[in-house]
Amino acid sequence: MDVLPSGRGDAGEFAAFNRDRSEEIVESGGRETNQRPSDAPWRNDNETTRICPVCATRFVPVRRQRYCSSACRQAGWRARHQDGGYEPVVIPARAPRRAITVYQCPECDSRFLGQQWCQACNRPCVRVDLGGLCPHCDEPVAISDLTDQHPSAPRPR
Repeated sequence: MDVLPSGRGDAGEFAAFNRDRSEEIVESGGRETNQRPSDAPWRNDNETTRICPVCATRFVPVRRQRYCSSACRQAGWRARHQDGGYEPVVIPARAPRRAITVYQCPECDSRFLGQQWCQACNRPCVRVDLGGLCPHCDEPVAISDLTDQHPSAPRPR
C-alpha cells in the first residue's frame, strides 16, 4: 500500500486521494502530468520564475538560463555586439610637458620654450608656466602672461 500525504495508510483516505488525482488527470486532457492545478497559488514565485530581458515574458529557468528561447538568446547577443556605425574618437597623443613649458633664466631674464638650461649664462632656468611661441614675434609666451594670472605659491606638504 502507498503512503498517503498524511502519512497514514487508511484505505478510505487513499481512495479519496486517488479520486482527486484522477480528477486532475481528466482536467489535463487524459495524460498524467506533475503540474499543479491552475487555481493553486505559487510558492516563492519570485525565486522560481525569471523575466526574459528581450521579450519580457516570464519563464522557469533551467540552470543558468537567462532567455526564454534560443531566438531571444540570439537577439540578446546581437544587441550586445551591435556595431554602432560610427567612427571611434581618436585622441591625439599628448605632447611631452617639457616641450610646451616656458622657462626663464634668473640671470639674464631670457625665455626659452622647452629648454631648461640657459646657454648664455650656463645656468639652469626657472619654470614659468605652460605656453608656446608668439605668432607675431616668435618669442616664448606663457599662458599666465596672456591671462594676467600668476600662479599662487606652492602648497606645503
